[in-house]
Amino acid sequence: MAKNWLKLVNNRVTAFTGLGASAALAANRISYVFGLKGPSFITDTACSSALVALDAASQNLARRRCDMAFVSGVNLMLHPAAFVTHCKARMLSISGRCKTFDESADGYVRGEGCSGLVLKRLSDATAAGDRVLAVVRGSAVNQDGRSASQTAPNGPSQQHVISTALQEAQVSPLDVDCVRAGA
Repeated sequence: MAKNWLKLVNNRVTAFTGLGASAALAANRISYVFGLKGPSFITDTACSSALVALDAASQNLARRRCDMAFVSGVNLMLHPAAFVTHCKARMLSISGRCKTFDESADGYVRGEGCSGLVLKRLSDATAAGDRVLAVVRGSAVNQDGRSASQTAPNGPSQQHVISTALQEAQVSPLDVDCVRAGA
């Protein structure tokens, strides 16, 4: 059986397989195709990847390392191993429904999706006559450190990252219109 598998792999693997199958190179290939320049990278932090990418893009815009940024979040469920792992860890909702922040929550539900944002400094977007849909005034990223478990949040760390984002944005908690909760 192992010999058949090895033969199958050897027949299908080419000099381009490594480059074509590498998630690390996907962002660079997209940048290449569209002629984009500046920072181009994949961020994989599980549930918070798009938020971390948004934070990095905002920082690069603020530092003038780029004049425009494209941030995208993609989740594709290409292999059943993640489902098996999440089931064994009892992370998936038995009811098949997410009940975030509810005491009856019994896990989460996985799904596929893709979204993207084009970011510019507000002054540049206004000068270009762009339609501005939202303004990112501040963001922050952290790792919680020790907590009750790998999936349980650390309250003081969560408070600190929220305070950091509010300070950067120079707003009070009462000024916040939207909160995105990620892992």
